[in-house]
Amino acid sequence: MKYRLAIAAFLIGISSMQPAATQSSKGATAVNAHPPTLGDIMAMVQSRHIKLWLAGKQMNWDLAAYELTQLRAGLEDAAALYPRIPVTNVTTMADPVDSLAAAVRAKDREKFAKGYGELTAGCNSCHQSMGMSFVAIQTPAVSPFSDQSFVPPKKQQESK
Repeated sequence: MKYRLAIAAFLIGISSMQPAATQSSKGATAVNAHPPTLGDIMAMVQSRHIKLWLAGKQMNWDLAAYELTQLRAGLEDAAALYPRIPVTNVTTMADPVDSLAAAVRAKDREKFAKGYGELTAGCNSCHQSMGMSFVAIQTPAVSPFSDQSFVPPKKQQESK
């Protein structure tokens, strides 16, 4: 985590000196002068939070591990890009994420549900500490991702 933060801080420093330029496949150069907003990062984290639950509920442990990795990266990016987020909030989120990672590795549905509840509580605690308690996160009741199956591929093949 500390390496990601150091790299992100370095990149922010560079980007403040001059806009980052990227080249498209057609040779045109595009300038990316602004990092994603905190709201954009948190929207992606929320999406990962939902997908994590849906994957764990279906015991699709590979997908749950992937979504958890992406969620963790999003939280690290938010902390690196937005230093106004108290460090205690970021470190408080590490324990629930680590607990969930252990539950996913163990393929333990009960520990997963408990860890997910702790992660959700951590999200809400962070929001409250930043004066944004109106952003209240909960366990999803339905999937907003109707175009994605959360059933493990092996179970999908068995049902055909």
